[in-house]
Amino acid sequence: MKLPVSFLCAAAAAALSFSVQAQAVKPDLAKGAAAFGQVCVACHAADGNSTTPANPKLAQQHPEYLVKQLQEYKSGKRDNAIMKGMATALSDDDMRNIGFWLAAQKATPGAATDKDLVTLGERIYRGGIPDRQIAACAGCHSPNGAGIPAQYPRLSGQHADYTATQLKLFRDGTRANNLQMAGVAAKMNDREIKAVSDYIAGLR
Repeated sequence: MKLPVSFLCAAAAAALSFSVQAQAVKPDLAKGAAAFGQVCVACHAADGNSTTPANPKLAQQHPEYLVKQLQEYKSGKRDNAIMKGMATALSDDDMRNIGFWLAAQKATPGAATDKDLVTLGERIYRGGIPDRQIAACAGCHSPNGAGIPAQYPRLSGQHADYTATQLKLFRDGTRANNLQMAGVAAKMNDREIKAVSDYIAGLR
């Protein structure tokens, strides 16, 4: 899916503007830790390294991305009843404090487990599927899954089950808060999604 250059430029400018604003107000990491402990710890573990495959690891994630997702859960732009309830209880300051506190936590490594699909997963992640115009994941999320701060999330070591679920939600339109990802996922079949999700889990 090709997007107009003006749209992409506007999105980039908005991300940059948000990043500048986020940096202008120094986050309170102690308050972030406290708020996380009250609202998030049950699903995402004490240090943000969820051990439940259905719940994402949040440790070491880019704070701008975390704040954006929390704001979109709160507004309903990203649909999840549980997360909407949690995010609704948070102010913008709470979200920023939590986001920066999580970014300071070290992510635990994951591992790819499906030997039969690892080659396919690596090929998609690093090179995409050119004949179907599926872009390489590494182009936005970096070769080692570190992502690009304020623009693209860290994927390295993320639970394969969670990543696969999100790709399928993008594909069927249930998750509608990123047009670029919706366009990529729309072209992928279940086997490709499983393969690339498992490969991502082993990135470090």
